Amino acid sequence: MNTAMIGGGADEPVLLGPEELASDPDRWARFTESAHRVLADLVRGGAALGWVEPPSPDEVADLLGRALRAARAGDGALRAAYVGGRPVGLGYWLRHTRPTHRPHADLQKIAVDSAAQGLGVGRALTAALIADARRAGIEVLTLDARGDNVHALRLYRSLGFSEYGRLPAFVAVGERRYDKVFRMVDLRPAGPRHPG
Repeated sequence: MNTAMIGGGADEPVLLGPEELASDPDRWARFTESAHRVLADLVRGGAALGWVEPPSPDEVADLLGRALRAARAGDGALRAAYVGGRPVGLGYWLRHTRPTHRPHADLQKIAVDSAAQGLGVGRALTAALIADARRAGIEVLTLDARGDNVHALRLYRSLGFSEYGRLPAFVAVGERRYDKVFRMVDLRPAGPRHPG
């Protein structure tokens, strides 16, 4: 079983991987429903998750289905976080599909229910996804975030992600503009690198 227990208290996150999530159709349906609620609520509150309007249930089900298929094929990872038996967060990464970029993956989404923020759920999800990437042979894990998402950017930095680029005022939300910040963590073993 890939379940990772972080701590042991009622407020400590328990992480499930794709096989635990999908082995029971009822659990998968509840997870998909909860993921939609979490994502829609966060987007309604202005969270920087890639949507301007809350996603539909079908859009979230499709997104999670793609992440699950990729994880089963070794081309991604999917994690769900539960606190007190309730699903409160999710995250996933996908391997780049171009042959020249196959050793690399992009952390697509980390989302934590606002009621569970501050419990270490985002940190646990991100750390587990980094470990999954390392086990899958991913060399470089990248992500992008909206520049005003200071808590997420601080978390990513604390877990080893360094900034490698920034597009000023690139993200448009109505009349507001935000930087798009690119971060990466190099998972390759230390040693000589070939010159670029």
